[in-house]
Amino acid sequence: MTDVTGAPADVLHTLFHSDQGGHEQVVLCQDRASGLKAVIALHSTALGPALGGTRFYPYASEAEAVADALNLARGMSYKNAMAGLDHGGGKAVIIGDPEQIKTEELLLAYGRFVASLGGRYVTACDVGTYVADMDVVARECRWTTGRSPENGGAGDSSVLTAFGVFQGMRASAQHLWGDPTLRGRKVGVAGVGKVGHHLVDHLRADGAEVVITDVREDSVRRILDQHPTGVTAVADTSALIRTEGLDIYAPCALGGALDDTTVPALTASVVCGAANNQLAHPGVEKDLADRGILYAPDYVVNAGGVIQVADELHGFDFDRCKAKAAKIFDTTLAIFARAKEDGIPPAAAADRIAEQRMAEARSH
Repeated sequence: MTDVTGAPADVLHTLFHSDQGGHEQVVLCQDRASGLKAVIALHSTALGPALGGTRFYPYASEAEAVADALNLARGMSYKNAMAGLDHGGGKAVIIGDPEQIKTEELLLAYGRFVASLGGRYVTACDVGTYVADMDVVARECRWTTGRSPENGGAGDSSVLTAFGVFQGMRASAQHLWGDPTLRGRKVGVAGVGKVGHHLVDHLRADGAEVVITDVREDSVRRILDQHPTGVTAVADTSALIRTEGLDIYAPCALGGALDDTTVPALTASVVCGAANNQLAHPGVEKDLADRGILYAPDYVVNAGGVIQVADELHGFDFDRCKAKAAKIFDTTLAIFARAKEDGIPPAAAADRIAEQRMAEARSH
């Protein structure tokens, strides 16, 4: 079924009528000369200009691209609220295979669309886009972050993302075992790419034993070469989650890592990782709680990157950013306390705190 524009009606229903909707604005962008087709979704500007990355991905359909933009933008509202940033949530998706269609002309056309929003949306990198791409976009749009240091940006945000996840782990250890250290603990890290390899460095420095896996053999080899002791590798995620004596599981690759198959098989007492959208569907957070597994909400602990790109708008200062990312420790502890107080899983407690901050901003 379609609406009067020919767009799938379920997308409009999501936007205007569902709990997943409530977005302020959705912009469909097309530049035929460059082949650009993009969706920019602004979920909320209650706390300030919407901030979120640009995903460049070969979606199976335009409807799937719109749905992804809506979900990701909503997630950014919650992430930015919990990170204490004066930013709402937004996200953009460019439809197509970046390996095939990404050109300077396309990125410049995209930059003009972002600029047309007059600062309501600030963009950055995401899957399929990189620092070099943001440098191009910035030529047409001053509301662009995640740029290279040569162009006034902060560069790679994975360093602070990993630092924030490590703070979330320390908070989890404090809550569960009464001591904010990972010394003597066994931590499984699934995905040791951009963020994961920095996380392993923090864990080893703190005295943790680390078990890793990654689909890329070269990524695994690099970690094992850097850490000849204290780090072992297993074949895949299925083997990792079943590792005997695992204390913490850190999903640092793709989303949907926690589902009806993995949760019953987990040996770890804590889940705390860098991946976005770890809960495959509603209800998984309750399944974790029912098994007595402590879940540190992904969008809270992986906010180091967004803290960095937000700071870029004010003249990047690494030490200032690191101090903000260090507060993820206190925020995570506050979520665990609220969850206990309200008798709900930590993911629901984080949502409540974020919604409260957004509601208070709207009422002023």
